[in-house]
Amino acid sequence: MIIGIDASRANKDKKTGVEWYSYHLIEQFKKIDKENRYFLYTDKPLKGDLAKCPDNFEEKILKWPLPRFWTLGRLSWEMLFGKKPDVLFVPAHTIPLFNPKRVVVTVHDIGFEHFPELYKWADKLYHRLTIRFIKRFADKIITVSRYSKHDISEFYKISLDKIKVVLNGFDNENYKQLDNLTPKLKDPYILFIGRLEEKKNTPRLVEAFGQFKTKYPENKHKLVLIGKGAFGFDRVQANIKKYNLENEVIMPGWVADKELPGWLNGADLFVFPSLFEGFGIPVIEAMACGCPVICSNTTSLPEAAGSAALMFNPEKSEEIVARLEQVLLNPEVQESLQVKGLRQAEQFSWQQCAKQTLSLLIGN
Repeated sequence: MIIGIDASRANKDKKTGVEWYSYHLIEQFKKIDKENRYFLYTDKPLKGDLAKCPDNFEEKILKWPLPRFWTLGRLSWEMLFGKKPDVLFVPAHTIPLFNPKRVVVTVHDIGFEHFPELYKWADKLYHRLTIRFIKRFADKIITVSRYSKHDISEFYKISLDKIKVVLNGFDNENYKQLDNLTPKLKDPYILFIGRLEEKKNTPRLVEAFGQFKTKYPENKHKLVLIGKGAFGFDRVQANIKKYNLENEVIMPGWVADKELPGWLNGADLFVFPSLFEGFGIPVIEAMACGCPVICSNTTSLPEAAGSAALMFNPEKSEEIVARLEQVLLNPEVQESLQVKGLRQAEQFSWQQCAKQTLSLLIGN
């Protein structure tokens, strides 16, 4: 059997959620499947570990002059005129216009429908068009939580039988408790990892932190925001200025994946106030590093975090402040969350995710 995979996102240099999902599944397929043949479709030569292909994996470079629409355009052309795989797997929210007999697509979430004001108009249009193609042409839709399954089904009137849930994993070889940790900062700190944007609710996190520091001016904790600025970053900057947090909020920018466990191991608390998540891998990664977690009580996050995190309404800064107080001012709460989090993280792995995904691809 020939399994084709859109590997274009997995091949990006600076990966975030969807890119890491694609990357880890491909790497796990290399380990667990020696029988089927794989075509890895990409717009540029594969890099790093992705380029280390076993005998049953073949790189197929499909050049495309435009900065966007590679899957819709160039991969469609390959499916029309090239050698077709028996099944095509697209691990992101898009699909070629022409496909082999079977195509499986992962739709991680549809946050653009619930919070359209948080997306650029071009991105909203693209997502809404591609979901129509996915609904019509995909044989199966994979999603990453039970919440997302029912959300996609209800919003687009797609049969629940067509949508399969395969929970995300995390890189347990990288995200773990570390010995001989070199502190990242002199001061204690609270940590957030993700895009600095409205959807991730970063502006409100800064607002809540400002209110916390106003209430407890003697508190030494800094707020570290790791990630690139995106839609709504101006509000992050405005709230930093409003609460005089120029020396209290640290923004290292994008940080390589291999460096993140050091930041997580050194943090007293990980805060994830996102307004909408298909799964919420950063929550699991933080728990695996032994970092206490507080997060939003919305969408899929209660599924991912279970009872191992304290939760809050992400639209109420006072609830975030209350959770900051509960954890940072009570060492016993920190310790309890740490123990629960380590146990929760053990339930997730990319190997298990890959096995279940492969079963769907080969038709089981």
